[in-house]
Amino acid sequence: MSSSTAGAAAGETARVPALQMKNISKAFGAVQALRDVDFEVYPGEVVGLVGDNGAGKSTLVKTIAGVNVPDTGEIFVNGQRAHISGPSDATHLGIETVYQDLALCDNLDVVNNLYLGREAVTASVGPLSPLNELEMERRTVEVLRQLDVKLPSVRSVVESLSGGQRQSIAVAKTILRNAKVVLLDEPTAALGVAQTRQVLNLIKRLREQGLAVVVISHNLADVFEVVDRVIVMRLGRRIATYDIHNTTPEQVVAAITGAEFGESGDAENGNGHAGGATGDVAQPA
Repeated sequence: MSSSTAGAAAGETARVPALQMKNISKAFGAVQALRDVDFEVYPGEVVGLVGDNGAGKSTLVKTIAGVNVPDTGEIFVNGQRAHISGPSDATHLGIETVYQDLALCDNLDVVNNLYLGREAVTASVGPLSPLNELEMERRTVEVLRQLDVKLPSVRSVVESLSGGQRQSIAVAKTILRNAKVVLLDEPTAALGVAQTRQVLNLIKRLREQGLAVVVISHNLADVFEVVDRVIVMRLGRRIATYDIHNTTPEQVVAAITGAEFGESGDAENGNGHAGGATGDVAQPA
């Protein structure tokens, strides 16, 4: 190995994940939803989180988002150990989640949706301070332009917008909150072809801006278009990790169903570094 190659390898090894989870376990009564799961995503990287229904994807995402508190394990944000016991903790750490329902108010316009619950006010003139509508509108236009989101107007009522435009507004809210890690739960579900393309382009722009992005999806075509790595979960365990450039959808499907490792999946290793999958693991450049 040349000195330049060795230096590059050392530089990759030294990279610190924006979010890292170690040995995370979570049980609900007798149901063990997560078993010693490791997870990591780096700045400027898109990771696809895939698996069949009941694989543990939603439980893991809710643990990251602070909805669930893990029974065991550690969470690190930018290399520092973090304690996430609620959604406000996750938000404070720069972790934002966009769920399938988007959590938008259809009867409000774009500006008011982006600032709902955190409205900008003018200088206090008494017990009630008027909203700074001009500043909120200016910042909304700036963020939407940054994400290359095209809308009829930032004063359009959300219920009048397309599914892709609504998804874009939900993502824009995370940018306004200075997110460092963005979790997208089934971002292209129920969208048409053109709207799906709009959302996939949006994910690419998030990566270009240096955010760490996690995409939870059943649509492998979308996953293969935008992610850098795929993490496969099965029966509450991380069973495989693939570099998207060195794998195929068929390999990922085999890991999801358990065919890659035999009928019982990766029961012995438990944390996703088994068989052929490990040969495809690559840290992001």
